[in-house]
Amino acid sequence: MTSMTSNDGRLIDSFGRVHNNLRISVTDRCNIRCVYCMPETVEFMPRASLLSFEEIERFVRVAASLGIDKIRLTGGEPLVRHDLPLLVDRIAAIPGIKDIGLTTNGLLLAPMAGELWDAGLRRINVSLDTMDPAKFLELTRRTGFEQVIEGIHAAKAVGFHPVKINAIAIKGVTEEDTVPLARFARAHDLELRFIEYMPLDVANHWERDKVLLAAEILDLLTQGIGPLQPAPNQDPRAPAVDYDYEDGKGRVGLIASVSRPFCMSCNRIRLTADGKLRNCLFALEESDIRALLRGNATDAAIARVLRESVAGKWEGHEINTSRFIKPERLMHSIGG
Repeated sequence: MTSMTSNDGRLIDSFGRVHNNLRISVTDRCNIRCVYCMPETVEFMPRASLLSFEEIERFVRVAASLGIDKIRLTGGEPLVRHDLPLLVDRIAAIPGIKDIGLTTNGLLLAPMAGELWDAGLRRINVSLDTMDPAKFLELTRRTGFEQVIEGIHAAKAVGFHPVKINAIAIKGVTEEDTVPLARFARAHDLELRFIEYMPLDVANHWERDKVLLAAEILDLLTQGIGPLQPAPNQDPRAPAVDYDYEDGKGRVGLIASVSRPFCMSCNRIRLTADGKLRNCLFALEESDIRALLRGNATDAAIARVLRESVAGKWEGHEINTSRFIKPERLMHSIGG
């Protein structure tokens, strides 16, 4: 398949989707062990395999020349990567980059929030599935609930707005956490987002029947708190469908990856911590950017591989069909 770009150089795949959003995993390491994401014991990538900040910066410069203007840093847990604010500062200085976000579990956020803000980070998502410390320990297999809450408040204090909370929705596991999370978000002016459980779990226990569906979450919130209505002026390329409480106190986003796939509006590509380019979260093939960066490839050669990856993007992940194949990588090594 030949690559496609618009007249102004933007990355467009064969289905006409324009790609401006790059998610960069800076590490596969994490300081918790969420049961739906990682095994208790895991062998991490050798540190020499990870892209350096200089290599990440160079790739972002090439990507920005092709229309990428939105960056999200992920992991693993990105805040365990030493001196991460320096990378934020480097990326913020790249011409064309308009927006830098971060997804974190929040354990290390409190002491770093100000430095991240000063470096140019402007959007932050904190993963939190429960307001019950005991349930937190059960789900993450680590302590640290209080540090996460402290990190959320620290992010708000330095200027991040909105601070978004990401919660995984698993039937039979997280129903009882839905309303308490929503009450916490409403009380502290946070934007809560529920993510349907996806087939990237470590033990291959995923089944569609274990997905707490977006419609069911809406019912729980309506019954437990009050009516919601679709939010105005939504970004059609955003993964979440947003709802506002009718009483005006807060917003909830639903990422219905399973029940309402948004593949045909996808604008995202991913770079793993070890430098592999993926055109979909569930991609079965990767392009080796690290080999190009460390093999003295020209920017033009890197750009060509990026175009080819986007051009080869499939129509969608096919979770809801018999054709779906789970990727070999687990979520922590792909990047959230």
